[in-house]
Amino acid sequence: MSWTLPREFRFGASSAAHQIEGASAEDGKGPSIWDTFSAEPGRIVDGSTAAVACDHYHRSREDIALMAELGLDGYRFSTAWPRIQPTGRGPVNAAGLDFYDRLVDDLLVHDVAPMLTLYHWDLPQALQDEGGWLNRDTAYRFAEYAGLMADRLADRVAHWIPVNEPNMVTLLGHALSTHAPGAALLFDALPVAHHLNLAHGLAVAELRQRDAASVGTANNHAPIWPASAEEPDVAAGELMDVLWNRLFAEPMLAGAYPEGFGDLLPIEPGDLEAIAAPLDFYGVNHYNPMGVRRATEGSELPFDYYDLAGYPTSEFGWPVVPDGLREILVLLKERHPDLPPVLITENGTSWSAIDDRFRIDYLDQHLGAIAAAIEAGVDVRGYYTWSLTDNWEWAEGFTQRFGLVHVDYATQVRTPRSSFHWYADTIAAHRRSR
Repeated sequence: MSWTLPREFRFGASSAAHQIEGASAEDGKGPSIWDTFSAEPGRIVDGSTAAVACDHYHRSREDIALMAELGLDGYRFSTAWPRIQPTGRGPVNAAGLDFYDRLVDDLLVHDVAPMLTLYHWDLPQALQDEGGWLNRDTAYRFAEYAGLMADRLADRVAHWIPVNEPNMVTLLGHALSTHAPGAALLFDALPVAHHLNLAHGLAVAELRQRDAASVGTANNHAPIWPASAEEPDVAAGELMDVLWNRLFAEPMLAGAYPEGFGDLLPIEPGDLEAIAAPLDFYGVNHYNPMGVRRATEGSELPFDYYDLAGYPTSEFGWPVVPDGLREILVLLKERHPDLPPVLITENGTSWSAIDDRFRIDYLDQHLGAIAAAIEAGVDVRGYYTWSLTDNWEWAEGFTQRFGLVHVDYATQVRTPRSSFHWYADTIAAHRRSR
């Protein structure tokens, strides 16, 4: 390691309920949009579902023991909304809430600080049947759910994230149909962005009312690299930057949408004030820069993507560009001088080998990029790698493996990879330096 990080810097790992829990119809849990989506032929690359996934619902203590072995400072997980409210409204499903209550207590026994994400994409199907995120009322149902969770857990959860990656939900789930609920609305999906932002703001208010200790967000950010300096490519890159980065960061951090976009969104009085409620931290999920160029004839979007050449790629085909993380962190600070303290809430790579030197290099280089961003003036206070274990990777099913821990999905045997031991050693070395 050629980098150093501040003494108070903390290390964690991340996960999401639908990707690891399994128990998809147990103990009163209702169906989510991903249960419905994955049951449709052709939606998931390998035809799989997350009905069992990593069976974390029954093996959470085994997984927490792995966290303790790593020496994690924190663990980011999500609660499944349809496990708490099977139809997205009404009384709490006691068995579901009890599971997360035990999970939080078990984490604290091992001095692992819980970071709870309220929405990591698994909308109750009953709410989707009423319009889902195109329906403004869903934001209010989400606020009620946030209040229910805080009523039970605010005394013990260290950090709260209302909505994970609203850009992915908007673009992949509602504009391009590659994620649940599978809508192909293109720019007619824009109301989804505003309703997700509103849900964030309303949930922040509910959490504050219940004295939640630390409230933030987890937005996916990436530098957008135009294919050339020619005006059509630059314009395409600027539009993608708005859609991917600014459409979500700016209302949260500056209380306004990018110029021209407010007129396209169903904003009502008080919405922007709610969305811009002060945050204790700003979560950044980052994987790689994105290459964009002018649209070719017949393209359904006003830009095309292009592959970034000259970089190693993960098994997902994603380029490994560690300096992209430094670049986006510095850019966020330049755009928002009052940027709250930053946590890297997701960053990792797909690599299946048990002896995964590729992942070790990836993690090491991205931690170095964080150190460079801190030196440039960005207040980054923690890093949560994606992910603790292999998991069901959304539309890719079981074909991509992001875990520090390998999971045999047939037997549920967990096997720590080389990167697991490297990460444990890195955390231990950092603690000795404090």
